[in-house]
Amino acid sequence: MNVLDVLQSTAAYFKKRGIENPRLNAEQLLSHALGRTRMELYLEFERTLGEAELAPLRDLVRRRGEGEPLQHLLGTVEFCGHTFLCDKRALVPRPETEQLVELLIADLGPRIAHSRIVDIGTGSGVIALTLAKKFPEAQIFATDVSEDALALARENAARLGLSRRVQFRKSDLLENLDERFDLIVANLPYIATQDRHALSREVLHDPEVALFAGAHGDEFMRELIEQAPPRLHPGGMLALEIGFDHSEALLSALTEKNYRDICSKNDYSGVTRFLFARYGQDFHPRRPPALRVD
Repeated sequence: MNVLDVLQSTAAYFKKRGIENPRLNAEQLLSHALGRTRMELYLEFERTLGEAELAPLRDLVRRRGEGEPLQHLLGTVEFCGHTFLCDKRALVPRPETEQLVELLIADLGPRIAHSRIVDIGTGSGVIALTLAKKFPEAQIFATDVSEDALALARENAARLGLSRRVQFRKSDLLENLDERFDLIVANLPYIATQDRHALSREVLHDPEVALFAGAHGDEFMRELIEQAPPRLHPGGMLALEIGFDHSEALLSALTEKNYRDICSKNDYSGVTRFLFARYGQDFHPRRPPALRVD
């Protein structure tokens, strides 16, 4: 079989198995297996592949057809212009989380460039490490309850040359932190346990500790809203990625706990996905304005 034959047969197999974007998946796996870029594949369509090249590809194709995430098979994921290691130790970073980071950078950049920031439930570390890259003068912390996730995050920090820039701690939310922060950002588990049946095969390959929160799905966010005030500097911000049906209840929880400047943002699908709120009086009136509300 030549390269084009393999691409076409693999894409057809993926389509039968219900894999989204079957041709793209086929191209990425073949590129990975052959150590080529996708562009190089297009220049080698007529090249015949031998058994030594086809054997490892067959295993990757089988695993992808069974629902194993493409990012796990490739071993990496792109996030905000950086390449991160990605495997079963932590949640595969989602586009929504990338949007959260982009909002923070675009709307809060001047405020947080020299601040103290903590990423709660850091997983593979993509939020904390992206912010550390963007703001070299900021003091960055990252916590997770999972030792496996923290190990993966530390590996990513080493790859990006950020091992000395980010402090990683094992912690259940803010439990093991004594510091106060200008920004607490969190992408916590927000799937209700009874909604397991609605998840895709790919998502179910993520660690359960990174997916499920409880009967309602917003339990960890509620707990963080409760814990955050004494850990925030005056005027400090809490930024959350939330489940698609959690906004109303969590907005009420923020109001009840006396947060201010509360606002929500939609993701690219039009779903209310992000909440932002400040706590305490801001004693720095010359700072740039708070997060814009469109």
